[in-house]
Amino acid sequence: MENRELLNAFVAFLSKHSYSNLQIDCYPDEMNRTTADIDAIAGHIAIEHTSIDTIPNQRLNSDRFLKVIGNLEQEFADLPFYLGITFEESAITTRQDWLAIRERLKNWINKDSPGLSVDKPYAPYSVPGIPFTIYVTKNTDQSNRLSFSRFAPGDNTLSDRVKDLFDRKAAKLNKYQRDGKLTLLLVENSDIALMNDNKLLNAIQQAYPDGLPDGIDEIWYADTSIGDESRFVNFTPDLLPNDKFTTTPTH
Repeated sequence: MENRELLNAFVAFLSKHSYSNLQIDCYPDEMNRTTADIDAIAGHIAIEHTSIDTIPNQRLNSDRFLKVIGNLEQEFADLPFYLGITFEESAITTRQDWLAIRERLKNWINKDSPGLSVDKPYAPYSVPGIPFTIYVTKNTDQSNRLSFSRFAPGDNTLSDRVKDLFDRKAAKLNKYQRDGKLTLLLVENSDIALMNDNKLLNAIQQAYPDGLPDGIDEIWYADTSIGDESRFVNFTPDLLPNDKFTTTPTH
């Protein structure tokens, strides 16, 4: 979701559930061209919006993945069976000819996939001209189509990356906290496959076992992974002792 669109939706949510008639007054980051600044001020609230990759280099790898597969799923929408092709997360690199890989995949799907047996899921195949193994699932139990996906790799760096990111965001919010604003960090997730509320909350708790960093009064989670309507969750009650949490809603 676009930055302004999400900020407006969030402030509308706060206005409905907590602070009547709240609206965005200005966008400091767009007004301040000399130093980094926060994203929005709405009444007594200062808001910084951010997002974090579920796994390292996720957005970069996703962009490469989409460039390789192109519109193959649409081209093979009328397959007479279900064909799932899965890559390793880091299979695609800048040293490869992505257009050539797509053409090899297209030829392989046309010529070889009809003769494949309905085998166990994620059967490994080496395709001439493709510099990595593909893992193929073929069956007739699902809707007939072509589907590309990637394996989710193991990763234990999320809490460290959260701390690095949030510390930088806290530094931007700190001056507004000193001026008496309620400072909110809004963390967006659009990853339906690998991220969820508990995973991010656990990572934040690991990064900040003693409470939030100076500069941040509340941390909110914005789930934009499904449809056009965002879901907002206040993580703050789970991150601060009860006697330090004084503001209102959670969902």
